[in-house]
Amino acid sequence: MDRKQLFKQMPWSWKELIVLLVLVLIVVPFFIEYLLQTNLTDLFQNDFYSGTLTGFIMSIIFLVGLYMVTLRPKKLSWKEVGLLRFSKSYWSQTILWAVVLVISSIVLAIIIDLLFGIGTDNQKTESIQTRLSTINIIIAFVSAAIISPVYEEIFYRGFLYRWFRVKFGLVTGLLVSSFIFTLVHIPTYNSLPYNFLSGLIFAWTYEKTSSVYPAIIIHGIFNGLSVILTVIM
Repeated sequence: MDRKQLFKQMPWSWKELIVLLVLVLIVVPFFIEYLLQTNLTDLFQNDFYSGTLTGFIMSIIFLVGLYMVTLRPKKLSWKEVGLLRFSKSYWSQTILWAVVLVISSIVLAIIIDLLFGIGTDNQKTESIQTRLSTINIIIAFVSAAIISPVYEEIFYRGFLYRWFRVKFGLVTGLLVSSFIFTLVHIPTYNSLPYNFLSGLIFAWTYEKTSSVYPAIIIHGIFNGLSVILTVIM
C-alpha cells in the first residue's frame, strides 16, 4: 500500500467501526473479562493464571475480529493496519519516546499520589506480587511486554486511530483513540492517566512513521519495565 495515502484514504465505513467497538466495549468486557475470567478463576483457583489466560484469549479475539471485519471482506493485507517497516532513522526517536513515557509516568504518579493519595498498585500488580516465581514472572513479562503491545497497537492505533484520523483529523484522532484506549482499561482506575498519555504517544509515532512497530516497541518497553518494577518493589 502507499504510505502517503494511509491517513488520507480509508477503506472502512461507520459499519466496521461500530461492529468492532461493540466487540471491544461490550462483548469482550462482559463475556471474556467478566464471565470467562470468573469461571477460569473458579477452575484454577488462581487469579493470576486466569487473568493471563483471559488476556491471551482477548488478543486472539481482537485480531481475529479485526481480520474478519476489516481485512478479509475487502481482501486487504495487515499493512492496512500499520504492519509496515519503519525507517531505521526513527529508532532513536522510538527509544526517546520510550524514555519520555517512562519519565512522564513517574512524574504523573508522584503528582497523583501527592494530590489524591493514590498509589500505582492495583489488582494486576498485587496478583503478580503475591505469586512470585520464575515461571510466573516470565508469564507476566511475555503477556505484558509482548502479547498486549502487539494486539493493542494493531487494533487501537492501526485501525482505530487511523479511522478517526482520516474522518476527523489529527487532533480528534489522537484524543478519541486515546480516550477509548483508556476506557477499556477500567476498572484499573489508577492506571487510566498513564493509559491516556501512552495512547497519545503511541498514536503520534504511528502518525510519523505509518507503522505500528515503533508503538509496539515503546509499549513493550514500558510494560516490561512495569513488570520488573512490580517484581522488585
